Amino acid sequence: MKNPILYIMLAATMASCASRNVAKETAAKNIHEPAKDNASFFTNIQKPSSFDAVKISSKINVENGKIIPQLSATFYIENNQKVWANITALFGLTGARGVATPEGIKAYERMNKTYIDSDFTYLNNLLGVNFINYQALQNLLTGKTFVPVNNKDFTLTQTAEGYNLKSVKTQEVMVNGKASAYNVSLDYNSMFNLTKVQINDANSDNQLEINYSNWVSANNENFPKNVKIIIKNKKTDQILIENTTFDFSRMDTPYSVPSNYTKKEIK
Repeated sequence: MKNPILYIMLAATMASCASRNVAKETAAKNIHEPAKDNASFFTNIQKPSSFDAVKISSKINVENGKIIPQLSATFYIENNQKVWANITALFGLTGARGVATPEGIKAYERMNKTYIDSDFTYLNNLLGVNFINYQALQNLLTGKTFVPVNNKDFTLTQTAEGYNLKSVKTQEVMVNGKASAYNVSLDYNSMFNLTKVQINDANSDNQLEINYSNWVSANNENFPKNVKIIIKNKKTDQILIENTTFDFSRMDTPYSVPSNYTKKEIK
């Protein structure tokens, strides 16, 4: 990994999950319609988020073979508009700040004084996929289904824990003239909350796995408090995220790159 701090920026951006009111936060409950058939299941798992905005305080641990201290992070999500993140480490002396919008991702890191200004190519390269856009990113952050799924190309199986949705054939995705192929498996609990997503590149050993746990209910929505991201490429990197507090007031989200920073080219 050529730039660990920008990788941490990815980790921090992916830490976000939302709930409406921390004071009313309770154990997750079934707030969806029972799955009477496949159509009902797909309706439940594809319901969009209804929150307006949320600020989240999180703790992040990155395991990638390097010595990286635990990170403190503040995230702010405006539904369907932007994800803003501020990350600090080593008593606030190092870290990163960034913002993702439907147009792309901007971020800078203080240690090496570099920044990126990109479409979602940078994020897709780090995750080893090619289909992440803003909506997919927000869904991933909030524990929603972020992989394109449908009744035709996937098999739905009821399990002891809930449900498994598995692609019956390799899923081909074409983005900007570049084709990629994946085999996908998604696990849900009995309340249609994601518990595990596994995406295998059909043409390599690359794998992306995301685990969600400790779901809570707030304002008629369920959200995960813990997220574990495993990226398997030439080596395995893990991102462990714990969201600790939630605040639903609006906030300013300043972002400007210092004049002496160098732009990092996306390859």
